[in-house]
Amino acid sequence: MEIEFSPEDLAFRDEVRQFIEENYPAYLREMKSRGEMGKEDILAWHKVLHKKGWVAPHWPKEYGGCEWNVTQRYIWGEENARAETQPLLPFGLSMVGPVIYTYGNEEQKARFLPRILSGEDWWCQGYSEPGSGSDLASLRTKAVRDGDEYVINGSKTWTTLAQYADWMFCLCRTDPDAKQQEGISFILIDMKTPGITVRPIITIDGGHEVNEVFLEDVRVPAENLIGEENKGWTYAKFLLGNERSGIAGVARSKKAIERLKTIAGSETVDGEPLIKTDEFKRKIADLEIDLSALEFTELRTLASESKGKGPGPESSILKIKGTEIQQRITELTVEAVGHYAFPYNAPNGDGSNEVPGPDYARGVSQNYFNVRKTAIYGGSNEIQRNIIAKAVLGL
Repeated sequence: MEIEFSPEDLAFRDEVRQFIEENYPAYLREMKSRGEMGKEDILAWHKVLHKKGWVAPHWPKEYGGCEWNVTQRYIWGEENARAETQPLLPFGLSMVGPVIYTYGNEEQKARFLPRILSGEDWWCQGYSEPGSGSDLASLRTKAVRDGDEYVINGSKTWTTLAQYADWMFCLCRTDPDAKQQEGISFILIDMKTPGITVRPIITIDGGHEVNEVFLEDVRVPAENLIGEENKGWTYAKFLLGNERSGIAGVARSKKAIERLKTIAGSETVDGEPLIKTDEFKRKIADLEIDLSALEFTELRTLASESKGKGPGPESSILKIKGTEIQQRITELTVEAVGHYAFPYNAPNGDGSNEVPGPDYARGVSQNYFNVRKTAIYGGSNEIQRNIIAKAVLGL
């Protein structure tokens, strides 16, 4: 899909493209996945963008953001995808940050927002629990008021990168007698607080990205409550709307399809490039058609946001289709690479982890396994269909 840009937009695009080319850390280009990166590696691009003042394109200027318009944000996403930069962590910038500047008090804004922008505070998300994932409102982690503190007991699971986190934004049950959604509060927790244990979960791709977090008599200042007590479900839905919109990943899927085409042009079937076989061409064409339709939907959502309307239930459509497309791309990439995609993580005799085959096969199987989770996090796609049925179609 081609979008017509004004001269001002084209100038902005050129500025963004040049800045990325000149300032993106060169060593990050050699890292194929986040699993190969340490904490400082993950934060490297974030810090470059913070210094430039470009780390929060969608934040209001009064809180340190760029407050870019829809077209500028679209260009920003496209150019980062084109350059294959590492995505910034969403937990502070796209999730808790907007919650704080929308629902937090002035002291909370002054305390937390600058450190989110600078990357000084690394945030993790305390939502899912054992038995309370898609049915998040059934969560059982309790926060009991004791004077000027809350005493929190419970556990969270699938907590992404909690091993590095300084803070957690956590959903806790503060009124056990209320209806499920009406008895939940949104509380910020310092991860250095006594009583917190982080235990790694090693996923099927062999990586340590997610964790279990146990909270035992964790005492948190009551001033860390966001908004009103027992109104946390409202803030949680606001946050999830932002998260689901971002999960769509249209620009990066476009880049991934380009990469897939390159691979399919190099691999052969009976002496013919895979990309020229009718069946594989059809699969790629189906992907591109669906991705183009998703891009139109994303642009309509962005246009709605530019008029002051926050991401609503329509973001569930972006989440479902975006993650399905991402999974289909990884499936086709495994198919294209063939036997070179065989998952092989064990070190070789010389201590290296190199695998046989072309460089483009590196990490393909790990990425395939890792992307299986996209249909689950941010609210499973089954739950998103329920949201669409009720809130969009009125069924």
